[in-house]
Amino acid sequence: MRTVKSYPEAWPLHSPFVISRGSRTEAHVVVVEIEQDGLKGVGEATPYARYGESEASVLKQIGSQLSALQAGMSREELQRALPAGAARNALDCALWDLERQQQNHSLAQLCDVLLADEIITAHTVSIDTPEAMASSAQALWQHGARLLKIKMDDHLISERLVAIRSAVPDATLIVDANESWHAEGLAARCQLLADLNVAMLEQPLPAAQDEALGNFIHPLPICADESCHTRDNLAQLKGRYEMVNIKLDKTGGLTEALALAQAAREQGFAIMLGCMLCTSRAIRAALPLTPQATFADLDGPTWLAADVEPSLHFSHGVLKPLAANAAG
Repeated sequence: MRTVKSYPEAWPLHSPFVISRGSRTEAHVVVVEIEQDGLKGVGEATPYARYGESEASVLKQIGSQLSALQAGMSREELQRALPAGAARNALDCALWDLERQQQNHSLAQLCDVLLADEIITAHTVSIDTPEAMASSAQALWQHGARLLKIKMDDHLISERLVAIRSAVPDATLIVDANESWHAEGLAARCQLLADLNVAMLEQPLPAAQDEALGNFIHPLPICADESCHTRDNLAQLKGRYEMVNIKLDKTGGLTEALALAQAAREQGFAIMLGCMLCTSRAIRAALPLTPQATFADLDGPTWLAADVEPSLHFSHGVLKPLAANAAG
């Protein structure tokens, strides 16, 4: 028999994280511990209100599977028992963590992948005035970050981006609108981004309005985030997006994330690997996907005032997962 625990945690941020949907000052996560024969697998997920989730709803979903988990539920059985989302993610990652300990492997070895010594990760510039965003971008660049993810809402697009590009002329920029733009005027905005040498635009339109991207000629790649959760979404993304953003909290864990990545690549999509606001626990679980990612956006723990121990090592826009090779 296994023992299963689940509980919420709140991690204060060192500064507000502002996107088109609002501002946050804490990361709220749910942690699962599954213990068997003296080994403990741990998983973490971030409930996301955009997808109708809360800490209470995620904990209730986890609780609904308690008896089956205690009796030895497998990852494959879990995929059928719960829908994709944060609850399944926490459980799936805990089961992966338990399995890699049982087999005395790292998570990367269990997934048969080789992690790079260094992984370039995007660092996020959250929404503010043009001057403040330019200053933030410049500070990140001066500290070594070379890939910057610029959060946008529906206001001051050109003013913000021109100021940022002027401050960091050589940085690689990706822009994330978090569904806040509209089909009208999108072509002009895409051209502005291309003129400013932006490498990619993420989820400009609400997920329910994806059809506007069909046969839409655009001068830079567009990435699906809120529109892509699992393999089931890929068919409707063809001809609309060139890239998909894979997050374990959307896929419902590493199991579906690996399957989604394979299916997406087979269908011609590039991969972005993303995260929510989270601790190093959540990032460590996603690392086996990094070899497939064109862009990695794994800076969630860098927003925390303090991270979980043991923490991953982030430095100058680079994630060094050597500890993950040894510890999972």
